[in-house]
Amino acid sequence: MRPLLTRSSDRGGDRVRLPLAMLALATSAAVTAVGLLVLTLALVVLAALDPSGGLGVGADTALAARLWLLAHGAGLRLPSGTIVLAPLLLTAAIGWGASSAARWVVLRRDVSGRRAVGTVVAAIGAGHAVLVLLLALVVTTPGASVGLLRALPGAVLLPLVAAGWGAARESGVAGDLLDRAPGPGRALARGVLAGVLALLALALVVVAVAVAADIGGAAALATSLGGASAGAVGLVGLSVLLLPNAAAAVLGLAAGPGFTVGAGTLVSTGGVTLGAVPALPLLAGLPDTQAVPLLAFVSQVLPLLAGLVAGTAMARRLADVDGGAVTAALWGVVTGVGVGVAAGLLALVGGGSLGDGGLADVGAPALATGLATAAQAGLAAAVAAAVVRWRR
Repeated sequence: MRPLLTRSSDRGGDRVRLPLAMLALATSAAVTAVGLLVLTLALVVLAALDPSGGLGVGADTALAARLWLLAHGAGLRLPSGTIVLAPLLLTAAIGWGASSAARWVVLRRDVSGRRAVGTVVAAIGAGHAVLVLLLALVVTTPGASVGLLRALPGAVLLPLVAAGWGAARESGVAGDLLDRAPGPGRALARGVLAGVLALLALALVVVAVAVAADIGGAAALATSLGGASAGAVGLVGLSVLLLPNAAAAVLGLAAGPGFTVGAGTLVSTGGVTLGAVPALPLLAGLPDTQAVPLLAFVSQVLPLLAGLVAGTAMARRLADVDGGAVTAALWGVVTGVGVGVAAGLLALVGGGSLGDGGLADVGAPALATGLATAAQAGLAAAVAAAVVRWRR
C-alpha cells in the first residue's frame, strides 16, 4: 500500500500541495478502492475456474463489497437468515491499510504534535466511515440487505483505532503518551503485545493440528459443492479468511468456557455436543465424537504460556527505577490482565451468527473468556516478571 501511495504522490510532485486533511481523505479512499479491487479480482479469477462462467463481474463486485462490509461487523440479511460474522483476516488487512495510510501521511508531511496527528486520524476515520456507509447503501437489495446500524460501529472504530496507532507511532506521539502514563508504560505495552501475539500464534497452532488430524474430512468438505474447482477454491479461501475467528474460538476453549458453532455444537473440556454445521473445510477440525479430544486438554496451557511470555517481555524492559521483584510481579499481573482483556475482545469480534435459528450463535463467550484468560495469564505473568527481575 505504501509504495503505491508513494508512486502516486511522486508522479504529481509537490506542485499541488493538498491540505493535510484532504491528503488524509485521499489516502483513506485509496485504501478502500485498492481493497475492493483486490477482492473483486480474486472473485473474478475464482469465477474463471467455474465451468458455468461464474456470477459475472457485476455480481462479483457486489459480493466483494458485501465481504468488505462483513469485515467491518455489518450484518447481511439474506432469505436464508442473517449473517453477522466478520472474516477477521480481512478485518486485519483493512486495519493494516488504514494504519499504513496514516503512517504515510505523517511521514510525507513530517507531521508532529497531537493536533496535527489528530487531524490525520480524524480525516482517515471519517472518510473511511462515509465510504463504508455509502457502500452499504449501494449494495443493499431486497434479497440481500445490509444493516446500517450494525455497520456503523465497525466503520468508525476500525479506521480510527488503526489510523491512530499508525499515526501515533510514526510521529512519536505514542511514545510520549506511554512515557506520561503512570508506571512503566512502554514495558507494559510491549508485554501485553508480546502476550497477545503468543496467544494467537498458539491458538492457530491448535487449529492447524485439529484440521490436519482430519485432513480427509477437510478435503471432502472442500469438494462438497461438486466437481468444479471453483467451489473447492472458494471454500478454502473462505476458511482462510476465518482462520483468526477459529483462533478466537480456541481462546474460549483454552480459557475453559469452550465455544459453540450453532445451538447444536458445543466444544469444551467439560463435554462435546455435536450438531449440524456449515460445510467449511475449517470445521473439519471439530471433534468427530462426543469424547473430549486430548487437544482440548492440551490447549488449557495457552493462557499460562501467553502470561509467561508477557511477563518476561515486560520485565526485561523495566528500568532500574521501576522497583524490584515484588513490584515487577505486580506489574506482571497488570500485563496479564491486559492479555485477558485482549482475548475477550478477540472472542467478541470473532463470534457472531451464520443464520437464524440453530446457527444464530457462533464463537466463544467474550466475558467468560476474557476473565478466565486474565486470571491465568496474570498469575503466570507475575511469576515470570518476578523471576526475570530478580535475576537481573
